[in-house]
Amino acid sequence: MMMNAPTDKFRRYRAKKKAQGLREVRLWVPDVNAPGFQERLAREIAAINASEDEAAILRWCESAATDVWNMPD
Repeated sequence: MMMNAPTDKFRRYRAKKKAQGLREVRLWVPDVNAPGFQERLAREIAAINASEDEAAILRWCESAATDVWNMPD
């Protein structure tokens, strides 16, 4: 039946990834279009900029981002 084709495709894809030693993880992330998001972001950026630990915080953020982007496929 044609309706099952996408489900089978995803099942095969997940099985292939699992065989490669990977597991699926789902993440909830902030919705940048949600009401109030931009205001909250601006407040948090201002708090970081006003912090005595700004340089350490930014180094940590850059390190975390680098680790994520440099992960093997």
